[in-house]
Amino acid sequence: MKTLQNQTLLFDEDCPLCQVYTTGFIKAGMLDENGKKPFSSLTSEEHNFIDIKRASNEIALVDNKNKTVIYGIDSLLKVIGNSFPWMEKVGNIAPIKFLLKRLYSFISYNRKVIIPNKKASDKVLQCVPSFNYKYRVLYIGFAILITALTLFNYSELIADLPKDFNRELILAFGQIVFQSLFLIKFDRQIILNYTGNLMTVSLIGSLILTPILILNQFINLPEILILVWFGITVFIMFIEHFRRIKLLELPNYLAFTWIFYTTFNLLIILNL
Repeated sequence: MKTLQNQTLLFDEDCPLCQVYTTGFIKAGMLDENGKKPFSSLTSEEHNFIDIKRASNEIALVDNKNKTVIYGIDSLLKVIGNSFPWMEKVGNIAPIKFLLKRLYSFISYNRKVIIPNKKASDKVLQCVPSFNYKYRVLYIGFAILITALTLFNYSELIADLPKDFNRELILAFGQIVFQSLFLIKFDRQIILNYTGNLMTVSLIGSLILTPILILNQFINLPEILILVWFGITVFIMFIEHFRRIKLLELPNYLAFTWIFYTTFNLLIILNL
């Protein structure tokens, strides 16, 4: 790999994904050993030429020699393009770059609901993205769709279970409405932060169910295994939901109202 010298990526040290790919760039030789730096370690001098707010939303690549900065998808394309020039050229084609920017923003603005962390009280400067209603709503809509598709396909593996995609959509959206009733005293941003985490839990459940869906394409799995796997998935989702509620410092009862909603609707479906 061709190493990009004297360039440093400012990364969110509380974001596991950010840590992985910045470390990967260094291990691959695409950046030198000083090629990454925690956002919270910015010096007063760096504050003079770095847009702090923008760097919280888009990973910043600092040219240590010229004291210049590029952000977001441009910084990633520069790092990758130094070793693979063709990738930078393709990435800078207008329609492709437009899509890459939107995808990057979709992930970046939602990264704290995809992988949440407890706010560190000992850090003066934290890399927390701005709250973006558009990308949060898009993320929630995406998660609802994936959850409904997964549950619909999983229901087809269970002989006596009614099959209805619209029902799965309503149930996936309904949990948001139901849980929001218990957050009525909180402001809209807190509710949407919680909803983002709730739908991430649903996506985790969908990922856990997916191996069974794939395996059943090749092997006719016994229904008892399919039901047990679903039960294990709900239990894992409950634990993860509870963990996230703790991180968000929200009432513990939200975990139990969610399991009530899930169990109640499952019983209704089974008795149709």
